[in-house]
Order: sequence, then C-alpha cells, then structure tokens
Amino acid sequence: MTRISSIAAAIAVVLASIAIIASPADAHERRTVGPYTFVVGWLSEPALIGQTNGLSLDVTLTADGKPVEGLEKTLQADVIVGGGAATRRLELSRDADQPGHYTGGFVPTRIGDYTFRIFGAAGTTAVDTRFESGPGRFDTVSDTASLQFPDRLPSATDLAQQLADSNTKVGIAIALAALALVASLSSLVLRKR
Repeated sequence: MTRISSIAAAIAVVLASIAIIASPADAHERRTVGPYTFVVGWLSEPALIGQTNGLSLDVTLTADGKPVEGLEKTLQADVIVGGGAATRRLELSRDADQPGHYTGGFVPTRIGDYTFRIFGAAGTTAVDTRFESGPGRFDTVSDTASLQFPDRLPSATDLAQQLADSNTKVGIAIALAALALVASLSSLVLRKR
C-alpha cells in the first residue's frame, strides 16, 4: 500500500507541475470571446519603463483548449495610454514555437496603466475587446528605480527637466551677454563724440 501511495503522490506532483508550467502567468487576464479564450498580458513581467516589452496574446478554443492559429492575419491590436490620449497600432506576429500565441512589441515610456485593444475577426466571430492593466488583471508599467543597484540613475523625466533648466539658464546668459555687448558698444560710441 505504501508503494501505491508513493506512486500516486509522484503522479500528483507531476500533474501539478504540468498545470503550473502550462498555465499562463498570474499577471495575465483571461476572457471568453465567443467560442474562444483570450489571455492577455505583457511579454515580460514586470513591465518596466524604457524596457522592450509588448503584448502577449494567447487564443484557444474554449471547448477543448486547442490553440487557434492564423489570427495574425485577421486580428489587430492597439496599445492605449492616458485614457486614449496616446494610441499605437501594434503589429501582431505569431510565435512559431507556441501555436496560438501572438505578440506585438514596443517600449513603454510612461509609468502607469496601459490598455490593449484587440479587434478584427477570429474565424466568424467579430472581436472588439479591451484588456486594461490593474489589480487582478495584468501589471501596470513600473519605474526601474527600485531595481537599480548600486547607484540610482536619473529617470528620463529628471534628465529632461535638467536639460530644460539648463536651456533656460543658457538663454538668460545669452540675453545678459547681448545687453552687456550693447552697453559696451554704446559707451564706445559716446566716448568718440
């Protein structure tokens, strides 16, 4: 009886391992769209500002879990930030090593929430659905500051502000130099009279 228990336990461990490996990342959102299951999230977790990333889309038949291929020809995807203030079309590519998996790469340049809009057709099913980052869905884009070691690098926003401040100071210096030049030339002209 002990041997049977050991074999049953080993089988349970193998099945649990397969389920964990085969399941999508926790930070992905799963949704039924007609007869299909869409799973959407980031290609790379955590999503970090300034790091190459993009849309990860898995499409399977809900009834049997079979991957759906060929959707890069009939589906389109947009990435949206700021409530629609910035939208970019993503080029969907199929993953040759993983049937039913599609990607659309880009580099997130703003911290915060992102929305992926998937639209077009899957078979005869019209698709127009949005997946938004947030709690219980997929991650928001984060800053890299907490991961930097040993020195913290200034963010692009900090560098842009420093550059703007420097440009303002240079502009003031040029204006003062021009005034000094005019005053000098005026004094020379007045002396010669």
